[in-house]
Amino acid sequence: MDNHTQAFNNEKLKAQETKSILTSVYAALEEKGYNPINQLVGYFISGDPTYITSNKDARNIIKRVDRDEILEVMLKFFMENNTEE
Repeated sequence: MDNHTQAFNNEKLKAQETKSILTSVYAALEEKGYNPINQLVGYFISGDPTYITSNKDARNIIKRVDRDEILEVMLKFFMENNTEE
């Protein structure tokens, strides 16, 4: 029996959940004919959930994570993947 404990990475889990949420909300906005980027930016700036369609329960899905947490994950991803070394 292996007695080693595997570390649980909460930050990685948060990033995966955020990616999943943004992907499904983006798809729902696109399906309804909206510009997903414009709608998401409007939501992030104003906090007004009506920027997000209720199609496929996207409005409720995006409210599962705080806006500041979503922005934190997106900025971290951007910086990690777009900086010159």
